[in-house]
Amino acid sequence: MVCKLTQFLLHGKIQRKIETLFNTDHVCLLHCKYLCSQIGYFMIELKIQQEVCNAVHRLYGAMIDPKIISIENTKKEIEGDYTVVVFPLLKISGKSPEITAKELGTALMQSMPEIQSFGVIKGFLNLILADNFWIDFLDNEYKNIMFGHIPERDEAPVVVEFSSPNTNKPLHLGHIRNNLLGHAVAEILKANGHKVFKVNLVNDRGIHICKSMLAYRNWSNDETPGSSGLKGDHLVGKYYVMFDKHHKEEVKRLMSEGLTEEDALRQTPLILRAQELLRSWENGDPETIALWKRMNQWTYEGFDHTYRRMGIEFDKTYYESETYMLGKALVMEGLRNGVLEQKEDGSVWADLKDDGLDEKLLLRSDGTSVYMTQDLGTARRRFDDFLPSEMIYVVGNEQNYHFDVLKLILKKLGQPFAGHIHHLSYGMVELPHGKMKSREGTVVDADDLMQEMYRTAEKTTREVGKADAFQSDEAEQLFETVGMGALKYFILKVDPKKNMLFDPVESIDFNGNTGPFIQYTYARIQSLLVKAGQGGHDLPGLRINHAVALLKPEKEMIMRFYRYPQVIRESEQELSPAILANYIYDLAKGFNQFYQEIPILKEDDPEKVTIRLAISGFTGDIIYRAMELMGIRVPQRM
Repeated sequence: MVCKLTQFLLHGKIQRKIETLFNTDHVCLLHCKYLCSQIGYFMIELKIQQEVCNAVHRLYGAMIDPKIISIENTKKEIEGDYTVVVFPLLKISGKSPEITAKELGTALMQSMPEIQSFGVIKGFLNLILADNFWIDFLDNEYKNIMFGHIPERDEAPVVVEFSSPNTNKPLHLGHIRNNLLGHAVAEILKANGHKVFKVNLVNDRGIHICKSMLAYRNWSNDETPGSSGLKGDHLVGKYYVMFDKHHKEEVKRLMSEGLTEEDALRQTPLILRAQELLRSWENGDPETIALWKRMNQWTYEGFDHTYRRMGIEFDKTYYESETYMLGKALVMEGLRNGVLEQKEDGSVWADLKDDGLDEKLLLRSDGTSVYMTQDLGTARRRFDDFLPSEMIYVVGNEQNYHFDVLKLILKKLGQPFAGHIHHLSYGMVELPHGKMKSREGTVVDADDLMQEMYRTAEKTTREVGKADAFQSDEAEQLFETVGMGALKYFILKVDPKKNMLFDPVESIDFNGNTGPFIQYTYARIQSLLVKAGQGGHDLPGLRINHAVALLKPEKEMIMRFYRYPQVIRESEQELSPAILANYIYDLAKGFNQFYQEIPILKEDDPEKVTIRLAISGFTGDIIYRAMELMGIRVPQRM
């Protein structure tokens, strides 16, 4: 139940609607204060819905479920702000769509002072709100730094896991999408009032780590990042690729001796030695552990550099080397309780066939653990650390089956958090020349890509003259801001569930649906506001005349602002920064059209100038805050 003050503010069906909108079952005093400031504005759709129900009761004597009332934004080619679809009401009214819509429109004008007029097209009632409704909203909110954002709620936190790199290779383009998506989702959750912990799980042990360790032991001549001139993660990745190259040669030789490819892959001397190295690691062999620590430290230092440039940080980092034993303990407990079963070779499995899945290996016959074992332990440790309401795993869609199995095994093991795990599955990032493979060295390295984005931003920015007035150090900062903004926006504007093709050149375009276009719009607004201040306009003290008649472009911009809180809610509900990204693009595109069509500082009427400066400033503020949620900086000038 919501608190009594909120019940007073939001009664009946509107209360239940807002509970859905805010996706919560508790609203504290802070939220009541927030709702008090917003209830007259972005809840207008709910008020229209409720008043339609009241009008139907007065006109036709029927009580209806508000769910059948559809309130939509009026199509751009039609005059109106909101459209009520009346077709579901025809059986109740017993009249034609046009007559029903006209009767409802007349009734709504009598009960809602916000409505100025209405029009009817067949079964669609198009409502036009009074200008003073939109001006009141603008005047009350354009200086509100919390507009659209909800104060943090006093409730169990949400844990968002993302990145999850392996310490046998550097971060690549796929990791970039993962990191950007995880960071943006976490920030959007915060904007919706959730307490959020961003965590990283470093895959620092296992057979893949042992492959790079073995290759380094065999062929490195003890080179280091310092002696090689390579970042630590790049150096370790070099030996992971080297292992694969030699392993393929051994597979080819064994197949020439009569082995099948499947048998050869399992029986090469290299893979057998890597497996032995894994057993030595799990048995705590000092020499093996020393090499493991040395190479991992190189990788961590490389990761830190990449994360800093990407703007990524975590509240807590977990290491599989510290959680796999807890996973093994859970497996052994499940074995003792008869939930799991042990095969003749000593391996331990979960039989999930009755649940429509398959058997899942949890411990190998030699006692070593697998990914699933480690994830069991990590989930348990994370729940103990945070007692979260939800644990969101940002992991690619190739792991959909893995997470179905993880949740099912945790449920069978009786873990209370099994139902609190959500896999945020996202599509792969593809390139014009095909898929990436780390072990073959065909990945697009994250560091190389970010540097390429910098160079592309420098070239494009200079070509269009955006950096002509900058000193060298300022220009370098601008190129970094534009390059990283282009990369982040291009990736985040795509629905996470979809695969995507990344094109660095296409991402840096000052005229399309890109980060640089939005960044330039923000810089244009800041330049306008600076000129306004120099011209004597008191920006902090703007006094808006509520009786001014709005032009269509002005009203359209204010209506875009009005949608921002709803966009933030939708982005949270769908866990999709793409919803927010494309809203920002629409806002920036709308402002540029407004800027071209409507004079601002050249307007003679000072009251109109005030309205237009408020619209400009509000646009800039929303762009700044929304881009910040996606980890994108915006320059003050370009």
